[in-house]
Amino acid sequence: MTVLELLLLAAGGAAGLSLLARREGRLGQVGTPLLFGALVLAAWQIACVEFEIPRVLLPAPSAVAAAIVRSLPILAADFMQTVAHAVLIGWLLGSGAGLLAAVALDRSAFLRRGVLPLGSLVSAMPIVGIAPIMVMWFGFDWQSKAAVIVVMTFFPMLVNATAGLEATGTMERDLMHSYGAGYWQTLLKLRLPYALPFVFNALKLNSTLALIGGIVAEFFGTPIVGMGFRISTEVARMNLDVVWAEITMAAVVGSASFAALALVERAVTFWHPSFRA
Repeated sequence: MTVLELLLLAAGGAAGLSLLARREGRLGQVGTPLLFGALVLAAWQIACVEFEIPRVLLPAPSAVAAAIVRSLPILAADFMQTVAHAVLIGWLLGSGAGLLAAVALDRSAFLRRGVLPLGSLVSAMPIVGIAPIMVMWFGFDWQSKAAVIVVMTFFPMLVNATAGLEATGTMERDLMHSYGAGYWQTLLKLRLPYALPFVFNALKLNSTLALIGGIVAEFFGTPIVGMGFRISTEVARMNLDVVWAEITMAAVVGSASFAALALVERAVTFWHPSFRA
């Protein structure tokens, strides 16, 4: 037993040791991925240098970092075009419309049986088929990419939110009915809060789908700015370090958005059994 553990045991007993264990657990959750990532980058750098891998095949992490520093204004413009406009707006519209549609379908079993099967059909539609159509409908700017993202994110939210609304137990509904609560009171005070874990699952899934959809949609027509446009043009020029810089930015944005949503989910659904440990 370490000195710190002895002091915590003397000061707070089992509670002190429990606090230490939780802190060590959090450090492990953060430290282990960071350490593993650093080892992967080190192995990548060593392999590129020792085996003299051509930059057009796989640039070293140092070359990618240099490209990021050298291309900061370009990366910032691409971020604004793809993420701040197309991805964010499309994600909000698609997820919000899916949630509202789930509430509407909850009122009609006929609509629910008719619309929900379409979710599998639309989810199976390839982006490469949707994107050119949206470009013809909405033009070459970010609006057509946002439209693609709306199509991609609408049904995941609809399906998850509908499942969450149906997950409320009969006992809880009967209790609300015994209190004289109507449909909307039961929906707002019981069923929607109970569906929040399902909604956040859809939001996290859609954050990834939206980023992928926005980047891929830019391959089919966009102004001379954007992450997808940059990747396609720099691949043609054999500037793979810039391509990897864009990929790195996409990975950071995707991971940060997922982590932010997970933090919000933990704060909002702290009562859920998965967060009680």
